[in-house]
Amino acid sequence: MQYMLDTASLTELDTALDIYPIAGVTTNPTILRAEGQVNLRERLLSIRQRCGENRSLHVQVTARNYEGILADAEAICALLGKSTYVKVPVTEPGLRAIRALKARNVHVTATAVYYRAQGLLAMEAGADYIAPYCNRMENNGIDFRRVIEALRALIDRDGYASRIVAASFKNGTQIDDALLSGAHAVTVAPSLLRAALCSPLVSEAVDTFTADYACYHGDTPLWDVLR
Repeated sequence: MQYMLDTASLTELDTALDIYPIAGVTTNPTILRAEGQVNLRERLLSIRQRCGENRSLHVQVTARNYEGILADAEAICALLGKSTYVKVPVTEPGLRAIRALKARNVHVTATAVYYRAQGLLAMEAGADYIAPYCNRMENNGIDFRRVIEALRALIDRDGYASRIVAASFKNGTQIDDALLSGAHAVTVAPSLLRAALCSPLVSEAVDTFTADYACYHGDTPLWDVLR
């Protein structure tokens, strides 16, 4: 199981990497747009630096035709290194590009996955990661849980190397359901990670521990009591 961070904010990234067990970072044009007028090249390089060698970085192509996707992928890898995962939508040109990129040993994350057929074709084309868009699927009457279950079953049965990184979440229940349905990883906005730890119920439990300890030891910290 892996948690990835779905952000292009350097501030959010620095904070999250200091707290959470983050395995990688995912970006796309929509996330980058939310950052306002930034230098795209410099921002991606800054994210790459923060990822280091032990975390994956996933960057979306913007071209929609085969030749353009390959050109985008080449530029992404030239700038950010061959360890970067190129995000390619599972369309007809995209699927063709995935096959070509894998023939060149480029890491690929197959994106914009809504249907089992898309995921299965991307797996057969050799994509390293398959990214179903969970909340968007749910909004369109597609049960993302069943799609993930089906993809995971085929991966396990037939020995595909592809891994499922579930994306597009609006709440923690969707994240939990994606992982329990068989996703190998989830990519999550920083706000949803914080929500998992900042519940009033969690705060209430911690407050109770603090109050009970203070009944016997006042303001003296535990480390001082135990010396």
